[in-house]
Amino acid sequence: MSKEKFITLKSTAVPLPIENIDTDQIIPARFLKATTREGFGENLLRDWRYDSAGKPKADFVLNDHKHSGKILVAGKNFGCGSSREHAAWAIYDAGFRVVISSFFADIFKNNALNNALLPVQVSDAFLKKIFALITKQASTIITVDLQKQLVELEDGSSENFDINAYKKTCLINGYDDIDYLLSLRSEIKQFELTH
Repeated sequence: MSKEKFITLKSTAVPLPIENIDTDQIIPARFLKATTREGFGENLLRDWRYDSAGKPKADFVLNDHKHSGKILVAGKNFGCGSSREHAAWAIYDAGFRVVISSFFADIFKNNALNNALLPVQVSDAFLKKIFALITKQASTIITVDLQKQLVELEDGSSENFDINAYKKTCLINGYDDIDYLLSLRSEIKQFELTH
């Protein structure tokens, strides 16, 4: 199943300046009963967002109407812990299309890329700058340009990020792995004819 195309995103961001957020915090294990990707967003960071009675905690950033957008900015070592793909599903289902951090766990990073969620790894210094800008002004716009592999802030500062070339092609074209292979049909047929 193909996903939406990702080329450039301009959005406000939600700051989550906590390090070592693991996949059980992102989506607690007790919510892993579904087999489809939908419906996980409401339980994203559930134990931090809601009290034991299920009421939103007013002091948690996802419940603060001041902060919104399609970009989640998180502390270092985001997505560590178990390999559950549901963590990427929950973030995507909650409306985020990009997660920016200074380090991602490898399995989370791959799960995100496989589910049309772009993990953007920046330097510690640039991440600190992003947090400072968002804290000062929640309406700060961040631009993520996948073709240029660039994150740009409103003050004109920017930083490049790395991404696997294959995954970049898939995101830009809205492909999953099957769509990518199907896009090569003519080349595959040509290869068969000549070999």
